[in-house]
Amino acid sequence: MVSVALIAFMLFQYVGDPVVFLLGQDATADQIRELRADLGLDQPFFVQFWHFLANAVQGEFGLSLRQGAKVSRLIAERFPATLELSMVAAVLALAVGIPMGVYAALRRGTFMSQVFMTVSLLGVSLPTFLIGILLILGFAVNLGWFPSFGRGEVTQVGWWTTGLLSAKGWHHITLPAITLAIFQLTLIMRLVRAEMLEVLRTDYIKFARARGLTNRAVHFGHALKNTLVPVMTITGLQLGGLIAFAIITETVFQWPGMGLLFIQAVTFADIPVMAAYLCLIALIFVVINLVVDLLYFAVDPRLRVEKAGGH
Repeated sequence: MVSVALIAFMLFQYVGDPVVFLLGQDATADQIRELRADLGLDQPFFVQFWHFLANAVQGEFGLSLRQGAKVSRLIAERFPATLELSMVAAVLALAVGIPMGVYAALRRGTFMSQVFMTVSLLGVSLPTFLIGILLILGFAVNLGWFPSFGRGEVTQVGWWTTGLLSAKGWHHITLPAITLAIFQLTLIMRLVRAEMLEVLRTDYIKFARARGLTNRAVHFGHALKNTLVPVMTITGLQLGGLIAFAIITETVFQWPGMGLLFIQAVTFADIPVMAAYLCLIALIFVVINLVVDLLYFAVDPRLRVEKAGGH
């Protein structure tokens, strides 16, 4: 996090001068000098970095150079939309990808298994923006079943806004969520299939069969449980990736989330927003990886045995 904060802080130093953005090209030397002193930009590098860290811990990244509003408020307004879209896409990817992967492993060589593998190849190969455009063309323009942009009707729950409490909200999130989920879905499906095939060849699966256990108990009680350990690792990283790289999907569907805010910040060189986005995404990745590491103990009994043996 400190390393990412340093990279984000370097944006302030070497990607344009925020004083010029705030005052404009016609500012006098006295105005520039006075504002630099007010912002603390006349202080040594490490002093500025320390102040940046202290403010970042409190969630403060200054003012947006483009909108003139506090960056923390802009992020708080956009974060619910991005998290909502990412969570729906992640649940969709897991709910569809894991069963498809299990089926492709247990029924390999069948027609449906081949269809699943072909679909997964297309899902991994096609770029996200193309998938989004094709879905808009097919289901929004030609068929008119779904809207092509926006978040729809949202409900205020405290400081949080959600579109999942209304039919229009679900109507609007369907196409963006499918677009964002397709790559993750196909990746999870291929990973589950490969891991499942590997686990089914191990000795303890042969021993379970020799004990007379049913196929259902072997496949879902033993094989699938051990398959989920590497799947959890990839899924955790992919969830962070969904939040971080929802930029393209949000741009295609004009979804009012952090990704669209970041694209606008890059266009206008809005450095405080870019720095806040980098730090927030890094924090999300760190938290998700910590949660995934802790979940290993719940899924893999070997870790619990090793821990007990160590004591």
